[in-house]
Formats: sequence, C-alpha cells, structure tokens
Amino acid sequence: MFLEWYRFDRLQEVVGHPIDLRQANTSVSAKGVVRGIHFADVPRGQAKYVTVAHGAVIDFIIDTRVGSPTFGTWDSVLLDDVDRKAVYLAEGLGHAFISLTDGAVVSYLVSDVYNPGKEHGINPLDEQIGLVFPPEAGKPLLSPQDLKAPSLAEALASGALPEYEAVKAFYSELNSTGH
Repeated sequence: MFLEWYRFDRLQEVVGHPIDLRQANTSVSAKGVVRGIHFADVPRGQAKYVTVAHGAVIDFIIDTRVGSPTFGTWDSVLLDDVDRKAVYLAEGLGHAFISLTDGAVVSYLVSDVYNPGKEHGINPLDEQIGLVFPPEAGKPLLSPQDLKAPSLAEALASGALPEYEAVKAFYSELNSTGH
C-alpha cells in the first residue's frame, strides 16, 4: 500500500493559507482510550491535521471559542485504516478522540511545538459538552491529566478559553499574510 496523506498545496486550497508545520506527533492507544479535549492559546494556537495509520478512532472537534455561534458544540469523524480520511482542526478548536481498536496509531501534524504553559484541557466526560462515545469502544479510559481537567464552565470562568473575535482576527492575519 502507498498513501499520500498530506499535501501542503491541497490543504492550503481548503484552509485558505499555507500551514506552517512545526511538529509531528504519533500516539498509540488501546481500545477505549480517550485523549483530549486539548487546545492551545491563540495566537499562535495549534492547528492540527490528524489521520490514523492503523486501527480506528472517533475524532472529535469541539468549538471552545467563546462568542462563537457554535461555542460548546462538537462534531466527529471516523478516522481509520480503511477509508484513510484525515481531519483539519483550526487554531482555537478543541480536539479529542476515542480509540475503537487496540493499537490505534494516530498521527498529527501541528502548526506549533508543544508549549505546556499555553496548552489547556477540558474533561472529555463533561456533561455540558456531551461527547457521545460509541458502545463498541468500551468504557472510556482517561489519563489522570484529562480526568482532572476542568469542565467547559470552569475553563470559561477561569479565562482559559480562546475568544472568538481574537481567533477570527488571527485567522484573517494568516489568510492575508499567507502564513
């Protein structure tokens, strides 16, 4: 098998600007493992291009941008080694997934390096967000860090969430400068 899973020019056509990739990550997860909800301060933020090399996950995109018309809502996509889809998450959006198979290999291309002081999380079991994990994944298994992450309401109250207007201004800057 041969697969071209990333092309800078094709992603640029869809996103409207080139993506300045600065880090690549790979995770391997057992069935039922949940990673996220993670997001980074904007600007610079951390856009992500995510795919699965082996196995299957349900990938969640959560709108964490305060003031956005879709704030607190989410969408999901099946990423697997059959259909070979990928998903792009712009800066300011939260990201999570649940592994549907043992040994699911998820690869991420990201627009900035990991910076612990600018990274945040929301508990993926937060009832206000209401992520729906498929029963075939089994009981969700979370890291201690994700279990102790605040709820959406707590993150909002603490000022940790990105402001929609600031994120939109950042998107405009990226689109106008081509970076």
